[in-house]
Amino acid sequence: MSGQTPGPREPENPLEEVLGTVDPDAEPGLAEELEQERAREAETTVEETGDRWRDAFRRVVAGGWVVSLGAIVLAVLAGSIMIVLTDERVQETATYFFARPTDTLTAVGDAVGGAYSALFRGSVYNYQADTFAAAIRPLTQTLTNAAPLIAAGLGVALAFRAGLFNIGGQGQMLMAASAAGWVGFGVQGVPFPLHLLLALVAGVLAGALWAGIAGVLKARTGAHEVIVTIMLNYVAFYLLSYLLATPGLLQAPGSANPKTPPMQESAILPPLLGSQFPLHWGFVLSLLAVVLVWWLLNRSSMGFSFRAVGANPKAARVAGIDVPRTTVSVMLVAGALVGLAGVQQVLGTVTTGFSADIDAGIGFDAITVALLGGSNPWGVLGAGILFGAFKAGGSAMQAAEGIPIEIVLVVQSLIVLFIAAPPLVRAIFRLPQPGTRRRSTPPVRSTATTTEGQA
Repeated sequence: MSGQTPGPREPENPLEEVLGTVDPDAEPGLAEELEQERAREAETTVEETGDRWRDAFRRVVAGGWVVSLGAIVLAVLAGSIMIVLTDERVQETATYFFARPTDTLTAVGDAVGGAYSALFRGSVYNYQADTFAAAIRPLTQTLTNAAPLIAAGLGVALAFRAGLFNIGGQGQMLMAASAAGWVGFGVQGVPFPLHLLLALVAGVLAGALWAGIAGVLKARTGAHEVIVTIMLNYVAFYLLSYLLATPGLLQAPGSANPKTPPMQESAILPPLLGSQFPLHWGFVLSLLAVVLVWWLLNRSSMGFSFRAVGANPKAARVAGIDVPRTTVSVMLVAGALVGLAGVQQVLGTVTTGFSADIDAGIGFDAITVALLGGSNPWGVLGAGILFGAFKAGGSAMQAAEGIPIEIVLVVQSLIVLFIAAPPLVRAIFRLPQPGTRRRSTPPVRSTATTTEGQA
């Protein structure tokens, strides 16, 4: 109100109020001690602020994504060494290295630079192309290769989060490809959207059911899912080989080759950017699968059950979670995701008919993608695109620079090796271990206060 006088200002720091009541002439010791205490508090505030920034930085560099990035860097460096050792020009100039060392260094730079330049042109952007469409075609090929890797990697990663090792990606892909392919070429008279949807559903269900066999055996008998899924891979491969070699089943009519007929136009995934690019709508399905798995793990009760069983099955059982049922559910969902990869292969990538090698090693590459992505949906997305780039650019490296494509496979294998040894990566890059924090210095009490307390 206007008639009232404002009260005294409240001090922001309690020390200000104490200092305001102390007479420096009457009590010089107390005033000096309070001044020192205020200075120590200011220093402590600055130190705590610095500690917060240091702790935040340590939490960032202690994350799993840093280990993945370090593994990629180390693998690329190892690949560079192999490129140098296998380059003929480097070997030739190394014979007179001490006479003219610049020749060897130039040859090393040309070999490594040319190799990774060719990898970039073959996987991201071909800056030597005449048209923009030709320049971005490598990127579309990378995304096409990444689509099934992402879907299959999500299936493996989801099982990892639940404490299960889904090593049966190959078998699940083959069964999904068989079901989707049979619907794709065998069902007649169904229009485009419905026919494609039927083929998609058939393939996803086949992958889920094939993985569900391992889930049921794990839940009911305690059989180890690694052994079961590996054995199911062999069963699926030889079963598909039989179906392809038997007339009237999957083998193309009038052909002796173990190959299916081409897919009907109404069951093919349409191109995403036009017929001049290989990218199809399967990549969009993989992106939707990433969002779905993220929501499932982080926003649903089923995902909470998955993570709880993966963290501690005994504690989950005590909390009321049906562990056997959760195990079966995890394998069903994981198999459906891997099955989506098989569907993309037969309905989007290889539409002229497929044989027993339709999985193209994606079932096992998905394990690497899941490990590199840290079993996180968004990490799997990035890892799948990276490995898709390796596949697209490896051929360009071999064609342009004469580099063996096996070097790309070695780089991928080294990534798995370093991912499997996080302490080694952290030791090489001097990264802090996760969960460690910087020990703060305890506050120092003043001499006067200590003496007063003892008195």
